[in-house]
Amino acid sequence: MAEMLNRQGLREALQQTGEAMYHHRHPFHLKMHAGELTRAQLQAWALNRFYYQSIIPIKDSIILSKSYDGAFRLAWRKRIVDHDGDAAHPEKPGGIEKWIQLAVATGLDADYVRSFRGVLPGVRYAVDSYVDLVSKGTLLEAVSSSLTELFAGNLIALRMDAMRQHYPWLVSGLAYFQGRLTQAPEDAAFAFDYAFTHATTPELQQLVVECLRRKCALLWAQLDAIHYSYVEPGNIPPSPGVLQPEVSQ
Repeated sequence: MAEMLNRQGLREALQQTGEAMYHHRHPFHLKMHAGELTRAQLQAWALNRFYYQSIIPIKDSIILSKSYDGAFRLAWRKRIVDHDGDAAHPEKPGGIEKWIQLAVATGLDADYVRSFRGVLPGVRYAVDSYVDLVSKGTLLEAVSSSLTELFAGNLIALRMDAMRQHYPWLVSGLAYFQGRLTQAPEDAAFAFDYAFTHATTPELQQLVVECLRRKCALLWAQLDAIHYSYVEPGNIPPSPGVLQPEVSQ
């Protein structure tokens, strides 16, 4: 980007990146939405994706620690509450607990999911790389890495429709997605406003887009590991605790 983009121009640059690189195009998600995954494959997805869910409030805490702006911290910390829940309202579970409910709906044991013993090495590496990106990057880079939420709402809506149609036994575990239908667009709007305001040069605007690319690549890599291990070719790594097909039948 040789010239400064206006608000719409930056939004379009991010949109083009999302359309090309976001994991809605991944073969695993395409199979999921077409109703072509087995219960065991959905178990593997729910189990491994939980590792990513679990680090979201951790990376958001890191982002909070980078800001001296109290107004920013006040706005951003809602993300932590959204995922961890609020002790003052135990009747309203956070996103992490809701994901456990999804995993249990697939037939997995909650304690096994929480133990992370079943997480694939490739998934662990990709998720840890996201924490590394946020930790080592500037506040602008860390915030920009969250801009995949610009595209999450449409994917979540599609996923919920597909699960109701093809996997009715999962309906009891869809609370997480229901909550994200409103949370993700709100979070994305705030992050985009921050990125547009603070990317004050063409180079910084390019950095915003590059951080989105890196985040998309990390999400894609997670699904690569799951697809390779549980769909095609089906090579599950010899790692202790990793979910085996016979466990999930």
